[in-house]
Amino acid sequence: MHTTKTKQHVPVLAEEVLDVMKPKKGEGYLDLTAGYGGHAKSVLEITSSSAVLVDRDMNAVDELKNMFEQWPNVSIMHEDFFQACKNLRQNGDKFDLILVDLGVSSPHLDKASRGFSLSVDGPLDMRMDESQDLTAEKVVNTYAQEYLEKIIREYGEEPKARLMAKLIIESRPLKNTHELASIAKKVWPGNSRVHPATRLFQAIRIEVNDELKQLEQSLPIMVDLLSPGGRLGIISFHSLEDRIVKRFFKEKTGDRYDSELIELTKKPLSATQNELDFNPRSRSAKIRVVAKINTKKKGQG
Repeated sequence: MHTTKTKQHVPVLAEEVLDVMKPKKGEGYLDLTAGYGGHAKSVLEITSSSAVLVDRDMNAVDELKNMFEQWPNVSIMHEDFFQACKNLRQNGDKFDLILVDLGVSSPHLDKASRGFSLSVDGPLDMRMDESQDLTAEKVVNTYAQEYLEKIIREYGEEPKARLMAKLIIESRPLKNTHELASIAKKVWPGNSRVHPATRLFQAIRIEVNDELKQLEQSLPIMVDLLSPGGRLGIISFHSLEDRIVKRFFKEKTGDRYDSELIELTKKPLSATQNELDFNPRSRSAKIRVVAKINTKKKGQG
């Protein structure tokens, strides 16, 4: 993935977030993947209220502290969003707006040392939180072949997962992202618009960061954290994430007595051509938004 190198990370679907979630002055905001602050800044310029910004990457947390040091009602948490959700619920906190952007930020992709990039060689890392133990290097060099095949097939939706896992085992020890990507090129020779290692890297990254399980476990807590009438927006980047969000929202919405949420987006919103032109990273981004039903009003009806 090629991105334009700028000092500031460009948030995806920024206009859609504001259009559908409709932040209002005085509303409390929770950004569970605040990253480099793009979405948070645009929301807070409208709400001018309290906010909690969360990120598991210490580099992003440092950037957020610098960006919002003059904002007295903004607090910043260095945690993954599942742990943050649990802690905030335990504190009894409620929010009018909750946003989750499940994508890998451009600074991660641009910085070779983080190990996310397909185009620039780097160490086999891929950790969003650099303090954790599990890395891509451990996954590709220590996992059993059967388990490697399983995660490549399930997390990467890779049709040639068995062959890919076999070649990884035979190529050990793998030392860098270039060596890992070259395995995918052997499995998929020839030219393609999409890099042949895209699905493989996605699978390893999801495993390293436990992304899908975190999302599944966090969604019910996010609903608990919403105030009545509050809005929850989830930006996903691949079908595995979007499927989890779509299924959960479907379970919680609908014309039923026990429904907790109302869909504000009947279909997920994608980037406009204008956004695609200046931010190609937004190509696969989708946002789904729901609002929490006021159960007291509902019960009185």
